[in-house]
Amino acid sequence: MRVYRSFSWKDTNLRVACASFELVTRTVVEARRQLERYIARHPPFRTALEPLPLLDDPPEAARRMAAAAELTGLGPMAAVAGTLAQLGAEAALASSCAEAIVENGGDIFLVATAPVTIAIHAGAALGNRLAFHIDPHQTPLALCSSSGTMGHSLSLGRCDLATVASRDASLADAAATLVGNLVRRERDLTPALERVGAIPGIDGILAVVGGRIGLWGQLPPLVSNKDAATGAKITRDLQAG
Repeated sequence: MRVYRSFSWKDTNLRVACASFELVTRTVVEARRQLERYIARHPPFRTALEPLPLLDDPPEAARRMAAAAELTGLGPMAAVAGTLAQLGAEAALASSCAEAIVENGGDIFLVATAPVTIAIHAGAALGNRLAFHIDPHQTPLALCSSSGTMGHSLSLGRCDLATVASRDASLADAAATLVGNLVRRERDLTPALERVGAIPGIDGILAVVGGRIGLWGQLPPLVSNKDAATGAKITRDLQAG
């Protein structure tokens, strides 16, 4: 039976299904610490809204984030949550774990040995009614999301939900932010999906605005979410309250 456990450190909030839970969380914390040390000597890395050159000897997280920034035209911090999720999962898989599912604040990287259903919250009009059904052969896979109407992350648009599928969680995270930035109204859906879908490494995109859904590329099948407890499973900061 798959068991999910939660973990919070600073503003990193994880939900993990993996036999090596401690290895995943330890890896994410260390990667975050390395990134903070890098930012201390390169402060623009935290605040940049467009790609910028790396200093010498950056940590792996910064390398991946910078690569995603170059592809999307955004600042590297647009890729931070997905990057940390994938690094945590990769550490577990390298230690011979067969399965690792790591969600970091709505950005997910997974390798699964049995089917997984991932519910999505698609704004007021659709709520929690939709979910992705993922079979093991479709993994490894990253599903990263952004919203201009929910959550605390910076978005320049009004997209209720932008979700991107890719094998690269750094890219999926930044690309979801880009979709969210580009979509302010329903008529923005098609040009936004075509623009972001042209980025190498993007497998599929879902975007929702005003109750209208736009789809591009190859996504896991969308199914009806039957889990009445979805709201209780949203990742939260365990240190708050």
